[in-house]
Amino acid sequence: MDPFRYVFYRDRKDWSDLEPVPQDDGPNPVVKIAYSDKFTDVFDYFRALLKSDERSDRAFTLTADAIELNAANYTVWHYRRVLLQALNKDLREEMRYITAIIEEQPKNYQVWHHRRMVVEWLNDPAEELDFIASILSQDAKNYHAWQHRQWVIQEYKLWDSELEFVEQLLEEDVRNNSAWNQRHYVISHTTGFSNKDILDREVQYCLKQIKKAPHNESAWNYLKGILQDRGFSSQPGLTEQVLELKETHCSPYLLAFLVDSYEDTLENPTSNHKELLCKARELCEMLAREKDSIRREYWMYISRSLESRYGLSGNPDSAATV
Repeated sequence: MDPFRYVFYRDRKDWSDLEPVPQDDGPNPVVKIAYSDKFTDVFDYFRALLKSDERSDRAFTLTADAIELNAANYTVWHYRRVLLQALNKDLREEMRYITAIIEEQPKNYQVWHHRRMVVEWLNDPAEELDFIASILSQDAKNYHAWQHRQWVIQEYKLWDSELEFVEQLLEEDVRNNSAWNQRHYVISHTTGFSNKDILDREVQYCLKQIKKAPHNESAWNYLKGILQDRGFSSQPGLTEQVLELKETHCSPYLLAFLVDSYEDTLENPTSNHKELLCKARELCEMLAREKDSIRREYWMYISRSLESRYGLSGNPDSAATV
């Protein structure tokens, strides 16, 4: 007999005591899935194990066959965790098993959740950050890897080198929106942005990265995100710096930031409403006609809205029109 040939569970003598449980698709399945014979065999016996709540080495072995056929089946992973604990299995060996599967299927939510549970049981995150970094090196925007990384660093207080890791990723790809998100996550959970020095550092970091790629929306979103609770005009000198950038690094995102900044300033009753409103609506016109014409109707709406809220009563021509 070929040792590598698959032997159906129904033909194995050591499984003869178990009655397979076929999948119940109902009397009239609309679209019956054409499962392979091997898939049907494995999952018929998997359902039989669940039904009898068997906790044995053979059950544990079968979960590996089931995962090989469908690694996204959350019930199989749950049952495997039950067996890991019931049989007192080697969790280090299980981590090696999980690592191999993630390397083949890095966007499988179920296996990432399983890894998290095993890390919790081991209470040892020592290998996690390096492992996640290796997965992110293949796809720097893998949501599941980032989600696991955030859990690890928060659960085990591994914040110390995370900002350095994020900066390395942004040096490699300044458009990596996942790395920008992680930067915000790390600072929000450590120093916060209320400290003036931290906020100044982050604003200048953004402007530096914007110069590298003016049309990179991620950096502008980050800048807006760290200022939104304080107001876009709250940072001394920022509007002037952005206006300087406009001369050499203009983009729709820069102009939109200026519109938001002017609108924020218009909320201040001591501001020069007429002058600021003119500037804001001129930018809206530039965006609508030239820089962001695909959203022309949106910028026309913003312009009308600004006029409606801040325009001088009885003088609708006090600002530029779109």
